[in-house]
Amino acid sequence: MFVEAGGSHNRPHFHAYYEDKAALYAIDRLERLGGSLPVRQDRLVMAWAEIHLEKLLVNWNTLQTGRPPARIEPLR
Repeated sequence: MFVEAGGSHNRPHFHAYYEDKAALYAIDRLERLGGSLPVRQDRLVMAWAEIHLEKLLVNWNTLQTGRPPARIEPLR
């Protein structure tokens, strides 16, 4: 998640990166909004987001107030 210079984003989302690929995922309704990751990594990101949905929403709201988001554990 990133702070938008000059204002807040409209839809809660996060960015995921794998090697030279990047994708954007919505938090309010879990879905990939843009970009692409390999199928396996895309599935892992979606599973991770589903597990941590509440934390992602808290982080989104925290970020919108100008504070840094908390770290969320990766899949193990």
